[in-house]
Amino acid sequence: MTHMIVSTHVPIKNESEVIMAKFKRIFTIVIDSVGFGALPDAENYGDLYADTIGHTASAVNGLNLPNMEKLGFGNLHKIEGVNPTNKPIGYYGKSLEISSGKDTLTGHWEMMGLKVSTPFKTFTDTGFPEELLAELSTRTGHGIVGNKSASGTEIIKEYGEHQMKTGDMIVYTSADSVLQICGHEETFGLEELYRCCEIARDITMKEEWRVGRVIARPYIGSDATDFTRTSNRHDYALSPTDKTVLDSLKEGGYDVISVGKINDIFNGQGITAAHKIKDNKDGMDITIEIAKTNFNGLTYVNLVDFDALWGHRRNPEGYAKELEIFDKCLGDLLPLLTNDDLLIITADHGNDPTHTGTDHTREMVPIVYYSSFFNGSGLLPLSDTFATVGATIADNFDVTAPKYGKSHLPYLK
Repeated sequence: MTHMIVSTHVPIKNESEVIMAKFKRIFTIVIDSVGFGALPDAENYGDLYADTIGHTASAVNGLNLPNMEKLGFGNLHKIEGVNPTNKPIGYYGKSLEISSGKDTLTGHWEMMGLKVSTPFKTFTDTGFPEELLAELSTRTGHGIVGNKSASGTEIIKEYGEHQMKTGDMIVYTSADSVLQICGHEETFGLEELYRCCEIARDITMKEEWRVGRVIARPYIGSDATDFTRTSNRHDYALSPTDKTVLDSLKEGGYDVISVGKINDIFNGQGITAAHKIKDNKDGMDITIEIAKTNFNGLTYVNLVDFDALWGHRRNPEGYAKELEIFDKCLGDLLPLLTNDDLLIITADHGNDPTHTGTDHTREMVPIVYYSSFFNGSGLLPLSDTFATVGATIADNFDVTAPKYGKSHLPYLK
């Protein structure tokens, strides 16, 4: 049954009358690729009807997300199984993207105040140019196999035994702006894999080959029947093109704690402590442990499994289960948050698992806020940029505001 989406905007008083909340700790969780409907320009990207969370819910005949429901997700968007509530405990809105592209780096960089005007290069349909591969082979001393867009697990099955016997590198890409290199941790060596990726990163700084990330993808096992990728993945991202809110926080003496691939996305810039994760559940468990500590600043979390495991593989059932796992973890986190804490849940792009192809989808993203400090709740005005998140964080900690984005802090009361 179709249900009505509550659409009353939160009123804001005159600025002189607003008593601004100030939070000691902010937790920003990026539910990677959980888009909330096509952006106005989605047709230009072939994504006119994309709706990651809406289509995922419909594909499995409804989602069970009680904690997201009480925060107001069902008020924000039509999600089968997630109902609107008359008494949500959060503030919620959607955000447009002003940058060009629909990839991870672009979404996160914009979130923290940058506008990416030139999309990163992709080689999904063609593979990498022979000139690039020749230089990579010469400088690393290894042959190359693969050179196509592929699933990481499938390409290891295809070439893993060959790689172990010959020492050739498995080089491949995806729908993202990435160059990925696979090497067996024992026969190729982890340090050698990292060395080769550093060379690949240097080569792909050329404008015509400028990918957003080079990724080391180590694996273990004896043959194609038991090859598995390990947690020693390492991303070699481009450094942000300008100062971000993370830099401003660090310079201001605040903690900036990354969980998941945030540290890689920002190439370590503005980060004071970094935690790798094995999967989304591990990422939430680490976040819960951080919530039990005394810090002053931002914990910035990326949960990539929605995207990497299910969105690109067009698996709505897996996507739905991942959302429900996240919701259960969210139920463990919420009671740990005090009046001095602010939780922000957002996304970096879409990846509709019911869409054609394997690429990300150009979508709006949610921005949902929760604090036990709140006396109110409700729908926020549409944001014109993902940088609203960074602007809100900067406003809270009284550090330099980004050029883009308008703070939501005055609404959170």
